Amino acid sequence: MSKTIDTKEEKPHYHGHRDRLRERFLQTLGKDMPDYELLELLLFQAIPRKDVKPLAKKLLVDFDGINSVLSAPVQTLVDKGNMSLNTAISLKTVQALAKRMGQRSIENRPVISAWEDLIAYCHSAMAHEDIEQFRVLFLNNKNVLIKDELQQTGTVNHTPVYPREVIKRSLELGATALILVHNHPSGDPEPSKDDIMMTEDIMAAGDIVGITVHDHLIIGKNDTFSMKNAGLI
Repeated sequence: MSKTIDTKEEKPHYHGHRDRLRERFLQTLGKDMPDYELLELLLFQAIPRKDVKPLAKKLLVDFDGINSVLSAPVQTLVDKGNMSLNTAISLKTVQALAKRMGQRSIENRPVISAWEDLIAYCHSAMAHEDIEQFRVLFLNNKNVLIKDELQQTGTVNHTPVYPREVIKRSLELGATALILVHNHPSGDPEPSKDDIMMTEDIMAAGDIVGITVHDHLIIGKNDTFSMKNAGLI
């Protein structure tokens, strides 16, 4: 007597978990879900045939949080995160979209009246970078953003900035005001003497041609230092 063979393939155990996680996300759109579960949802799309919960949790520990995961360079994600290039690109796409949304929130409106959006955008763009970056927000005479440009990148604690080049670019764009922004990878947004001197040099060069420096923002991991608020501008 022959036995009936059950050829129905059993689903891996993580399939039910994925379905439940998706349902929970749909109910609240991610509100109050822990970071590792949101990261799991991202990894589902790039790694369809593997339990990604261990990877999500490991990434958050190894990179010290979700912001640092998404801000890490592609090759660092591949090497340190032990993932494929496609998976790394999927994570970096989320960061790129977040930056784009932040940039759109300050376009075509006076930046001074959208200050909280500006701070949020600068923080998302720079707070978790592992090298110093110096960017300039060029404004017109109504303080509307003309262009946001990354001017220089440097090392973990220094970025070379040339006031003449900043003012030259301002004139090319027809800007009448600037907001200077750079990050401190150390996490501490307190300005150095060099930061203050560089700001004074740009302000002095701008005064000659009628270009105002509204502020110089220094972005730390969890806070932002405003030279204007500190009385340095």
